[in-house]
Parts: sequence; C-alpha cells; structure tokens
Amino acid sequence: MSDYTPPVDDMLLLLFDVLGFAHPDIDRDTARSVLEEAAKLASGVLAPLNHSGDKAGAKFENGTVMTAPGFKEAYKQYCEGGWNAVPFDPEYGGQGLPWALAFCIQEMWQGANMAFGLCPLLNQGAVEAIALHGSDEQKQKFLPKLISGEWTGTMNLTEPQAGSDLGLIRAKAEKQGDGSYKITGQKIFITYGEHDMADNIVHLVLARTPDAPEDVKGISLFIVPKFLDGGTRNAVRCIGLEHKLGIHASPTCTMEFDGAVGTLIGQENMGLKYMFTMMNNARLSVGLQGVAIAERAYQKAVAYAHDRVQGKSFKTGQRVAIAEHADVKRMLRTMQTKITVGRALTLEAAIALDRAAAGDADAQKKAELLTPIVKSWCTDMACEVTSMAVQVFGGMGFIEETGIAQLYRDARILPIYEGTNGIQSADLTFRKVIHDQGKTALAYIESLSSELPQADRDRLAAATKTLLDWAAKNEMDRIAAVSASYLEAFALIAGASLIVKTRNARGVAHEQFDPVSGALLPHAAACLAPILGR
Repeated sequence: MSDYTPPVDDMLLLLFDVLGFAHPDIDRDTARSVLEEAAKLASGVLAPLNHSGDKAGAKFENGTVMTAPGFKEAYKQYCEGGWNAVPFDPEYGGQGLPWALAFCIQEMWQGANMAFGLCPLLNQGAVEAIALHGSDEQKQKFLPKLISGEWTGTMNLTEPQAGSDLGLIRAKAEKQGDGSYKITGQKIFITYGEHDMADNIVHLVLARTPDAPEDVKGISLFIVPKFLDGGTRNAVRCIGLEHKLGIHASPTCTMEFDGAVGTLIGQENMGLKYMFTMMNNARLSVGLQGVAIAERAYQKAVAYAHDRVQGKSFKTGQRVAIAEHADVKRMLRTMQTKITVGRALTLEAAIALDRAAAGDADAQKKAELLTPIVKSWCTDMACEVTSMAVQVFGGMGFIEETGIAQLYRDARILPIYEGTNGIQSADLTFRKVIHDQGKTALAYIESLSSELPQADRDRLAAATKTLLDWAAKNEMDRIAAVSASYLEAFALIAGASLIVKTRNARGVAHEQFDPVSGALLPHAAACLAPILGR
C-alpha cells in the first residue's frame, strides 16, 4: 500500500480558486481527470519504489549504470502513458498542456519518488534549451525522441575546479571540417549521465573553443549524444558514480569526453545565455521538488501521529494518539501552512510562464522574479519540514525503516543544486530587482492581497527601495549581505497573501484556518529589520 496520495484537491483549489487559472480547453473537471490519472501512476507505481530504490541505489559496473530494481519498468509505463510529453510543443510530439497543469503533475512524480523524477526533470531542461536555441535540424532530430522519452537529456555544466563559477570551465571544443566539434574534458555531478532506462542519452555540454574569450564570455553549448547516427557509440562515457547523502537511486555520474562528436547550439560563446534557459527551467522544478518532498513527509507524519498512542489527554485522562498533543499539532500545522505557501508560489510562477508564452511581457518578468524565490524558499522549507517530520516520529524517525529519514536526506540536496540558495538570493536582488530598477518587484508587492496589513506591504516596498538606494551608492557588499534575508521576507509576505486567498477560497475564518500562519508576517518583519535599520 502506498504511503503517498497526491493532493489533487489542494492543487485544484489553488489553481482555480486562488490563482485564477483559466484555459480555453481545460476546465476544472478536465484538470481533475488528468491529475487523478497521473496520481494513479505516482502512488501505485513510483511511490512504492522510493524506499527500495534508496536501499538498492544505482549500480556502476564496467562502464554501465544499472538503475534500481523496478525503475526501468516504471519509466516504460511513464513514457507509454504520455506523461513525458505533457508540457511540450505538439509539433514535436508534445501534448501542449499548460505549465500550470504540468507542474501539478510533476509534483506528483517528485513526491512519489524524487530519485526517479530527476530524470524527466533534467530532460525537460534539455528540451527547452534545444526548442528555444537549437537549429531546425537539431529540433527535428532530437526533440521528438526527447519528448516521447525514448531518449533522455542531461545538463553537463560542472567540472571539478568549476562548481558555481562557470568561468573556470576547461572542457574543450575543437571545430572539425564537417562543422561538428570534438569535445574533450570531464564533467562531474551529472544526474542520469548514464543509465539503462532509455535508448539514447543526449548530453548538453558547456565547453570552450580554442580562441574563445576568457571567463564566462567564452562558453559555448553543444549537443553530444551517447549514440551517433547509425548507432555508433560516441566517445563519452561514465567513469564513476558519486556516493551521496541522499537520492541514492538517482545516478550522479562523472562523465569523460574523449574527442566526442558534438554539434553547436546557436552561436559560439553564447553558451551562458543558452544555459540559463536550462537553469531557470530547472530552478522552478527544483522548488517544486521541495514542495513535493515536504508534502510526502507531511503525509507520513500525519499518518504516524494519528496511529502512535503516547501520553494522556488533559481533558479525559485517557491515553491518546500524539496527534492530540498541542506540540505535535503545532508542528503539523506549521508543515501544512508552509507547504501551501510553497505550492501556491510555484503554481503562481507556472501561470506566469504560461501567460509569458502567450506574449505577455509583464508575466515573463513576474516569472523571472519568482524563480529564485521559489527555488530558494521552497527548498529551504523542504529541509525544515522533513526535519520536523522526523521530530513528529520521534526516535522512530531516526530509524531508516520508517522511510522518513530518507526524505530528510533526499531534501538536503535541494538548496544546493541548480544554483545554491545564496546564488538565488543574489539573483533576486541584483538581477531581478536592481537591474529592473525595482519595477517588477514593486508592482508585485502592490498586487498582494489588500487583507494583508498595509504595514507589512509597506515594509517590503521600503526594503526594495532601500536596496535600489544602496545600489545607486555602489554599496554592493551591503546588498549581498542582506540578500538572503530580503528573499525570505519576500517569500513570507507573498506567502501570507496567498494564505489569505486560500483561506477565503475555503470559506473559513482566519482563526479557524491555521493560527501558525500568523508567524509568517512577524518573521518577515524580522528579516527586513537589517535593511530598514530597525
């Protein structure tokens, strides 16, 4: 029996009643039908493989990576159901469904089995990069297979000496007479860089041409498939798997390129720009992973709290389940509130992506503003919520057999990969607020629920303007020092607004909904104090 039930009703409430999702071909009943069908695969197939996959892990033997038992068969079911194609262009075999609905579906894969869900997550980034920046020939050749799931895609960015500092990349790309390139170098931390679930693996690789400019200005992006036309094996191979704290069933590979044949995406030296297409897509999806794994931990904690009998009721003197104790109620309510905030922020970003795709420039800016907030806050929240779930379990939470420890371990990677949360904070303040002169941020703050205290909205707006003042004085170190606090305050105040809207959609009074949500705004005020000088 699965210990994970995708929260379809919560997703629909947020989409239609809180965030105002609207689509000419998708009403609430249609959306429910799609989500409930996805939920069957998530809870019935993927979730039962989560704990066993963690114990078995991926195996590396003689250059071959074998995924955990059941993963290959589950991936086949996933692809045959058309789930890999959900958000992509119908011209290349996609279903063309909106990102708002796709995010709900993807939350299910990540909540059911994050180690499995990482494969389609990385593939999604590769599809987006090729679709936006690839040539017509590259699109026709690679997109149909990547969208069907017959092939999977990867992102090959990191090298041993170059983690977040991509300017240190040394991988080389030498142009050949036929227009192709020979790629040489080593990449580390490559998720699903080698595996046995698909017929081919399409690597998107950052490398430098011989005459490239220094630093990030000289990076180019290349497509390097595992197998070339005709089935010839390319000169790229996995030379080892990392032994990790969590996500054991997801193969994290060290990849060696020894003159592998690659084709350039777009123009030389534009790889950083193209790479951000993959990264921004992946960053929202990583935030979504945070929501998903927090939801899974919350469900396990609720079930355990109602089953575990310990202590007596003050009212009756009888022994009761720990769910009746005030401190456990506090933890469960805190978890529920934060998950709701994270899911709402993520779906709000997804709706903005859909509107941006339809040509709405303001929606594009909103999606860009929310991306670092979603990635950072939702992943920090996942670590907090999974830790709190361990606490609800007490001593049993520290025992691997219960499965809650795995969720805690798995969640810890989320604030690190696809750009650390410190990088997200800097991205928000420098690139999304200051570079934009605060226009998008201040417009978003103005749009927050009028039911929020005006003082809290004013504080966030004042802090935003303070950052702009500091930037005008070139006090960049000062801005960097408060970036994390600013991002957290922004998420908390935006989240409080969304909680108010959710409460209204449910038709319950504030004191009946979740009193712990009252801690969101005081915490935000504390985060803003260093900026406002209070």
